[in-house]
Amino acid sequence: MKILVAITGASGSLYAQRLLDNLDPRQHEIHVVMSNYAHQVVATELPEGLRLPEGVKAYGLKSMNVPFASGSNPPDAMVVIPCTMGTLGRIAHGYSEDVLMRAADVALKERRKLILVPRETPLSLIHVKNFELLLLAGATLIPANPSFYTGPKSVVEVVDTVVARVLDHLGIPHSLVARWTEEAE
Repeated sequence: MKILVAITGASGSLYAQRLLDNLDPRQHEIHVVMSNYAHQVVATELPEGLRLPEGVKAYGLKSMNVPFASGSNPPDAMVVIPCTMGTLGRIAHGYSEDVLMRAADVALKERRKLILVPRETPLSLIHVKNFELLLLAGATLIPANPSFYTGPKSVVEVVDTVVARVLDHLGIPHSLVARWTEEAE
């Protein structure tokens, strides 16, 4: 599977790092693109920087000569993690000013999997309307709302509850968190 991981300037760089940590470039073709502000947020939130696994290809935001910016070569799946509300709104309205936006536009128009992981609270009506537009267009929204039934003991374990859901929607097996089980009778 060809997977594009897009990282924006929303707080939550650890979500992107943990997703990359759990994607195997030997099994999947992994590409990364970061928004301009994502670099600053990563520098603040990940003091050691973003660690790209060997084999992951990173691209500049302004280059349109990438393998996922055309409908003739779309990614099988694109994940925007974390996703700012500005990015979400621009994607919802087809504003393809750079390769990140163009790739999301391509994913939607080619009916490929587009997963957005917004990390914002509270939400305004504009945000909710943009959610609606994206859902109607075929995107999957997985807000960065962690679960706690697994009893996470660290920030990484909390983050992994969201990353596990992203991996589930990509169809990639994982053992990041325990599955919810039926109550014993």
